[in-house]
Amino acid sequence: MSNTAEIPVSDERIKKTPAWRKALIRPELGGICGTIIVFVLFAIFAGDSGMFNSQGILNWSVVSAQFMIIAVGACLLMIAGEFDLSVGSMIGFAGMMIAIFTITLGWPVWQAIIVTFALCLAIGALNGIIVVRTGLPSFIVTLAFLFILRGFTIYLPQLIERKTIIGGIDKAAEGDWLAALFGGKILKGLFTWLGDAGIIAVFERGNRAGQPVVDGVPMLIIWALVLVAFGHFLLTRTKFGNWIFASGGDAQAARYVGVPVNRVKILMFMFTAFCACVFATCQVMEFGSAGADRGLLKEFEAIIAVVIGGALLTGGYGSVIGAALGALIFGVVQQGLFFANVESSLFRVFLGVILLFAVVLNTYIRRMITGER
Repeated sequence: MSNTAEIPVSDERIKKTPAWRKALIRPELGGICGTIIVFVLFAIFAGDSGMFNSQGILNWSVVSAQFMIIAVGACLLMIAGEFDLSVGSMIGFAGMMIAIFTITLGWPVWQAIIVTFALCLAIGALNGIIVVRTGLPSFIVTLAFLFILRGFTIYLPQLIERKTIIGGIDKAAEGDWLAALFGGKILKGLFTWLGDAGIIAVFERGNRAGQPVVDGVPMLIIWALVLVAFGHFLLTRTKFGNWIFASGGDAQAARYVGVPVNRVKILMFMFTAFCACVFATCQVMEFGSAGADRGLLKEFEAIIAVVIGGALLTGGYGSVIGAALGALIFGVVQQGLFFANVESSLFRVFLGVILLFAVVLNTYIRRMITGER
């Protein structure tokens, strides 16, 4: 019998990861740091400009919500390993279809919205089917649809109405049950109470004297929060979320273990189209019109928000919460420059710096913690 005591060998597979290490490799890290920096800077340089009163908060919240809606779809698709460059054109196309169905063809607004959503989902599915069946890069396929959809968005209203802007949708939408889900406001009673209690500002003159300056939460913001919550739950709490990560991380290995990679990718293209249509519908209900130039460059802004939020361009890594923070940075910077009396053209310079900072920070810390080279 041996007198030598057995020495337990530590197994790397069951080694506990410290909480600080888990926090540092989270994809949201860059977005969190960027958000903190942006709010601190504007608190210093625009703190007394009205940016953080009720109306100022509403202004940058609405802009952030716009970016957030399309960033959720772009995030899930990028994690699945694909891109959709047709998002901006899809926004313009969807808005124009609602206008044509409603104003030109005389359909009820609810019917126009439903048919437009079905049409956008079909186009998203077509994007996905072409990508998975042909093996072509999604960059090329969706770039083609960027031009196709934008062309139809410009051509159809000119052919039918002899103009590129169609108005009158706000009047047609009055009393429409589905239009209210995209263009109305909620919690009006709460904001009236806040105004009466002196917590938020009220109008002091005119016909609206005594009424709160902010009279409710726009449905655009509600849609953004709902989509972020849904996307985060889908990605982190469901089997399908694991399939999304697997499809973007190593599609072939995922197929070997039974993941329906093609179906996942097609559904993510459809979800991206759905988010674009939500954005377009909210925009049409807000302005009461549709324009052929709506949605320009939104596809790149969505991708940038997702990258700021920590997603990798190669797929398989990312976070919906991170993408939402990237969208928040977008909105705060865009509106904050106005409040700080800074030349608005510097918006993209500021955004580029934040993008570079977030990507470098995420990459450096991930490599430092994981030992990657």
